[in-house]
Amino acid sequence: MHEQTNIVVIILDTQRASDLGCYGSREVRSPNIDALAARSTRFARAFPESLPTIPVRRAIYTGRRAFPFRDYRHLKWGTVKLPGWQPISEDEDTLAENLAAAGYQTGFACTTQHCWNPGFNFQRGFWQWEFARGYSGEDRWGSPYGVPRDELARYGKPENLMRDAHRGQHAPMILANRRDVKREEETPTARAFRWGAQFMKDNREVPFYLLIDSFAPHEPWVAPEEDYRLYADPDYDGPTHFSSCYGPADRYSQAEIADMRAHYCGLVTHVDRWVGHLLDELDALGLAGNTAVMLVSDHGTNFCGNPRRIIGKPADSMYPGLMRLPLLARLPGDRGAGGVRDEIVSNLDLTATVYDLAGVESPLGVDGRSLWPLLDGEGQGTGWSEREYATCRYRDSLCYVDGTCWALGDIDGRVQEVFDLQSDPDCLSPLSQEQAASLWERAWKRLLDDAGGEFPDYRNEANTDALGRC
Repeated sequence: MHEQTNIVVIILDTQRASDLGCYGSREVRSPNIDALAARSTRFARAFPESLPTIPVRRAIYTGRRAFPFRDYRHLKWGTVKLPGWQPISEDEDTLAENLAAAGYQTGFACTTQHCWNPGFNFQRGFWQWEFARGYSGEDRWGSPYGVPRDELARYGKPENLMRDAHRGQHAPMILANRRDVKREEETPTARAFRWGAQFMKDNREVPFYLLIDSFAPHEPWVAPEEDYRLYADPDYDGPTHFSSCYGPADRYSQAEIADMRAHYCGLVTHVDRWVGHLLDELDALGLAGNTAVMLVSDHGTNFCGNPRRIIGKPADSMYPGLMRLPLLARLPGDRGAGGVRDEIVSNLDLTATVYDLAGVESPLGVDGRSLWPLLDGEGQGTGWSEREYATCRYRDSLCYVDGTCWALGDIDGRVQEVFDLQSDPDCLSPLSQEQAASLWERAWKRLLDDAGGEFPDYRNEANTDALGRC
């Protein structure tokens, strides 16, 4: 399999597994990702090893855990202050570097602006890269002072909005970065996937590794009009929210929540269309028989379907809407197509699998486990080392999942909520304190073991980010 196998990896940001047709959604239209799933092995229990955006990418790009966030320091001019939100260390190697050294032409198209913030340099190891800018207001690209005041007035009083003009989640920067986008083909998402299609065409005579890192369907939730209208209430006349707060949704009406969700679903359909464009080009070039394709999300988000009616992604809300990842792996020639695996797997396993498919090793090793034994329909899992549980850290909160329980707590060992997955697979009814005690004891021991006996504590360094909090 690893005789010059081409490899394409697609990372989506904030893509909920439950909001794809291939994972059971009857609401969201994702025909191209669903078609990819039909030609792939689909993993039903995939989880991130750490959160959010940058810790996830550190893990996937290197194959090693960011958990439990050792040696964190905030970089000047970074847009987010969170434990684990840091560049890949100069002492580490990356998947792209090792594939490039093995003769692969490596390409990277990215709309996730955090990857190119000063000092982050996530393009390491790529012979070619393209930053398709302007998706988010956190991208320091356009000038908020150039946005017409009448346009700002749709989102609030211009004088109030301009008091914090450079804040990434506010209208001035979002509108400044998007003012020249007149057609869908000009969106950052479209530009990144079109660049990826051209990369494959240019490099079809040599082995290649292509990584497309798409910030869609992350906030700001502004979908192309035709995609938004697929899900929107035509009579809605309330405010347009670029994003929600991160916390209880009590401040919003049901109509406002539905409208935010309409934009989110529209962005899923938008990025799905461009995934389809890329995969159609792969087929048209005659490369599908010699190319592996893998698709994963970094995390999802919450839309109130949880015990505390949380919306968004606060760290203490690692419920299934946030933690369950779509993970699809298509082998060359579609071997094992249509398979569904129920093993507990990690986003780290994607990197280990790419190494395996390419026949390349990291000199420093990886923490993930190759999914190859689970992908070939003839292999039936031979050689796979079963994973009993998954652990994750986000800010100072922790999540533990095994075959029977889902537990949330913090780095001090305090339990927040525990759920019985056999009777409550969607984590809607927390167990009583008495019922949860023994389950949390087991979870905490395993969390500590995975952390090497302790969790680094950065709370006294005033470096936690409040962006998006209610």
